[in-house]
Amino acid sequence: MTITVEFFGIARKRAGLSSIEIDADSVGAAFDLLADRIPHWAEACLDDGHLKKSFLANINGRTFVSDRDRPLKDGDHLLILAADVGG
Repeated sequence: MTITVEFFGIARKRAGLSSIEIDADSVGAAFDLLADRIPHWAEACLDDGHLKKSFLANINGRTFVSDRDRPLKDGDHLLILAADVGG
């Protein structure tokens, strides 16, 4: 299933792109694929396969997630952003 990963703020700077489409059926599978495809992003944003505490993951702009086993559906958008965003 194809999902779109969107990067915001420092995560975007580290990834070097604003979004990427990947095939992943869970949050953990998405992180693993991103680590393979964008290793410099993974070095900056992942710790042992999980997002570092300074980053957040959100599905479709509705639900914040941290569980690697959280399933993803075809067409989902996984947003990766800094934990300190806001106003």
